[in-house]
Amino acid sequence: MARPRKEKKPKAISSTQSLGAFVKGICDVMRRSNCASALQYVPELTWILFLRLLDAQEARDQEEADAVGVEFSHALREPYRWQDWAAPYSEKPGHPQTSEGRPFGWKRQELFAAGDGKLFDFINRELLPTLHGLDIDARTGLPNPTASPKQRIIGRIMTAVEKVRVDSETNLRDILDRVHEISIDNIDDTHFFTLSQVYEDLLLKMGEKNSDGGQFFTPREVIRAMVHTVDPQLGQTVYDPCCGTGGFLAIAYEHISRKLGRSPLSTDLETLKHDTFFGREKENLVIPIALANLVLHGIDQPNLWHGNSLTRRATYGALFDKAPQQFDVILTNPPFGGKEGKDAQKNFAFETSSTQVLFVQDILSELAPEGTCAIVLDEGMLFRTNESSFVETKRRLVDECDLWAIVSLPGGVFSTAGAGVKTNLLFFTKGKKTERIWYYDLSHVKVGKKTPLTLAHFGFDKDGKPLADSALPANLTSDWLEQGENAGKPFPSYARLLPLRGRSDADSRYSWTVDFAARRAKAREEMQPILDQAAETRAEVIDLKEQLKRLKKSKASDDDLAVLISDIIEKDKAARELEAQAAGIDAAVFDLKAVNPSAVAKFDDRSPAEIIKSIHDQGRIVAEALGRLSSLVGDKDNDPSLKIASPAMRGAAKYG
Repeated sequence: MARPRKEKKPKAISSTQSLGAFVKGICDVMRRSNCASALQYVPELTWILFLRLLDAQEARDQEEADAVGVEFSHALREPYRWQDWAAPYSEKPGHPQTSEGRPFGWKRQELFAAGDGKLFDFINRELLPTLHGLDIDARTGLPNPTASPKQRIIGRIMTAVEKVRVDSETNLRDILDRVHEISIDNIDDTHFFTLSQVYEDLLLKMGEKNSDGGQFFTPREVIRAMVHTVDPQLGQTVYDPCCGTGGFLAIAYEHISRKLGRSPLSTDLETLKHDTFFGREKENLVIPIALANLVLHGIDQPNLWHGNSLTRRATYGALFDKAPQQFDVILTNPPFGGKEGKDAQKNFAFETSSTQVLFVQDILSELAPEGTCAIVLDEGMLFRTNESSFVETKRRLVDECDLWAIVSLPGGVFSTAGAGVKTNLLFFTKGKKTERIWYYDLSHVKVGKKTPLTLAHFGFDKDGKPLADSALPANLTSDWLEQGENAGKPFPSYARLLPLRGRSDADSRYSWTVDFAARRAKAREEMQPILDQAAETRAEVIDLKEQLKRLKKSKASDDDLAVLISDIIEKDKAARELEAQAAGIDAAVFDLKAVNPSAVAKFDDRSPAEIIKSIHDQGRIVAEALGRLSSLVGDKDNDPSLKIASPAMRGAAKYG
């Protein structure tokens, strides 16, 4: 007697690479089904994947509620749940069943039996209108008064989906089967979160192909390091003014949730899920991804505002109505190199088209007193002193906030997102002037697409505690270990030194402290004689102008007037040059670029004669190698058994 066939369990997706390969297979099906470009298949995959993971999440929440005897209310009911219309159907023993006792996929099977096109009809005419109605009542055009906050958010996520783009039901069923394998239970979520990772991987491919989807997204390990540094607490509000797919908010949620332990109070969970996380995002394509990401992450009520943060023009602001005026923690990565128009610039004291400069000004206004910000900024923002908006924005930053740490990142951190921009992490707390800035330099670490910057490069474990030296990456510590005097000493990792900042033992080969107050005082001391001289020259100009008035009244000759006017112009120019010189000294104070005073520079100190000899020696080595290769080729040409190989060898010799 044949044994009954067991249901095949999905293969665990345990890494970013395996998830990427799996999703690529789904995208390949979409590309041959009327979704040729990423701008078409990304939104299609988003809503399908969202409904799949929502269903798995609600099933898990139902089990947890049943275990403790608590009533659980589903956001979706049959036949609009994934398990009804999208899950694969089977009559085999052991196939999962819905809470109503139907086999998973019963509605899908019913539609399949009814004939070709019925699945499309159900999705386009029943499922999508029902999901849209969770947000806006189609009869009144007003928000649905009976919908729960979670249902409203599901409706908002689905609003942009008008109909199925896939044009073949056979291909759609194939896509549904593949997506069904992506479940919460068989994905390792330690290092990445499914939905945002899928979306970001796709955008990276779009950026690599020079299409119009190459927005920049912050690597999750960098976000985790920033969150561990700031250490947000329950009861604080967390905000991202340009939240993208919601990575900063999701990882901050992970951080606070982990600190609450396995049995948090229900009131604490309510606060965490509903009243803690806020964000703004302007991209129509991205906002549904962010909402879906946060809902699936466990944030039942993401308070996201859809619109331009800098112009304050809202596309959809209903989910943001409980947001405070200022926030306790801001975690963000403003766009690099963006340009804003006058409608955004006019909202800020220091007008500029540079997006990141405007975002810093915006953040300074939205950060609550004693609130802390962690922000990714490009190198240009730090060192540019030739434009007043950059200087004055940084002046306001250090005058209103304590800029207590700057981390210099390697140049390739954002290269996977199409951006080779050198970046830094800035940490500051509002409420008092900057006195001292602690710098940490990670720029010596070599990173790339296959060797990204990880949390371990910052010296943190996943819980935010310092790693032991044995767990640190080799490309972080190798140069340091080469120095004999470091034998037996603990490596000065960022995580290990961070609590010591402000003390002399926080300084190392990779870290140093700048006395910013002393730098400003020194600049003022250098400026003062120049300003005094400029003031004297200005006074002379005023006296000369008074003298000019008197001469004009006394009908002095044109020659006398011309001499005096020339003198006025010359002294006025001299005063302006002195003022510009003083302004340059002042502006230089706000060059915040990380320049490691302990960096080990390797120089070629050979003399020209030694370099020429080295070139000659290398040439001789190459000539000898070519001679031996030619000899080998000649021997093989005389051996009949090696005639087949000889053309390749001759080619090697030819191009060698």
